[in-house]
Amino acid sequence: MNKTITRADLTEALYEKVGLSRNESADLVESILNHVSDALVDGEQVKIASFGTFLVRDKAKRIGRNPKTGEEHEIPPRRVLVFRASQVLKQALVEDWKGGPLDAYIEAGANDE
Repeated sequence: MNKTITRADLTEALYEKVGLSRNESADLVESILNHVSDALVDGEQVKIASFGTFLVRDKAKRIGRNPKTGEEHEIPPRRVLVFRASQVLKQALVEDWKGGPLDAYIEAGANDE
């Protein structure tokens, strides 16, 4: 249950389920990830229906404090990546899945956020 899904895993899933060649599957995964990455770098939101939304937030500079010494220091402004899960995905995470996580997620409906 604590497996990390890699690009190779996504490529293999496309190969097995869609019937593309392994090279075509790898190219498709790479293309999708590049497109998502480019959009996020440009400050755009990426919304994937029934999955969630990736967005970039700008955080202003602020004063931080070392908890041990109490010494204050300035934390510079930065951009952070945020992921907000859709209601479908949130629901799938808390339900008891009988057919496995992916099946429950797909059955939960592709017509929600």
